[in-house]
Amino acid sequence: MTAIAGSTVLVTGGGRGIGKALVQALYERGAAKVYATARDPRTVSHPDAVPLALEVTDPASVAAAAAAAPDVTILVNNAGAAVAASYLTSPVDDVRREFETNFYGPLLTTRAFVPVIEANGGGHLLNVHSVVSWIALGGSYSASKAALWSQTNSLRLDLQPRGINVTGLHVGYVDTDLAAGVDAAKSPPDSVAAQALDGVESDAYEVLADDMARQVKAGLSADISVLYPQLAR
Repeated sequence: MTAIAGSTVLVTGGGRGIGKALVQALYERGAAKVYATARDPRTVSHPDAVPLALEVTDPASVAAAAAAAPDVTILVNNAGAAVAASYLTSPVDDVRREFETNFYGPLLTTRAFVPVIEANGGGHLLNVHSVVSWIALGGSYSASKAALWSQTNSLRLDLQPRGINVTGLHVGYVDTDLAAGVDAAKSPPDSVAAQALDGVESDAYEVLADDMARQVKAGLSADISVLYPQLAR
């Protein structure tokens, strides 16, 4: 089991949304130190957090963050972008930008921090996915999260023998700036954070944080028309 109490955690995108809620919840569970990263570290508001500048798409920035946080035992890949580019009409650069942040960003941070976590005796990796990892809604955003889900599954196998457990978080709409324009039921960020950390502490492979995530996951084994009713004949 992974112990959060006494741990040192780095949360990417720790200044707002789910990341901000995770920083708060980590301290409530007794984390010794939490690095909260953001492009602008001045946006980190938790009084005890250690603000750290990080642009996850920039290898030099990632390397600098790893050098500045040599005591990390838990890495949370939360930072993300929601361009939702159309495959047919959006500039291809928009699709690439989404993958740079949502797929390559977590890959860069993971590659940088795995040696750190391993040197500190092992620990945990938490990757924040989405329900759209499993259903093609939102164009390139969905594809980038599906790719991250696959990356997480591979990393889980690679990191197990190195003493690092891996949890993937899947959730639908959360009451954050990202979903501000969505007229649908939304989960409170603190509830999502609590469930995610329950998963870390129990070494769960996946956390399905709301009914939408649970329903879509269950639909993966059904005919494709269950998830895409417009294809029903």
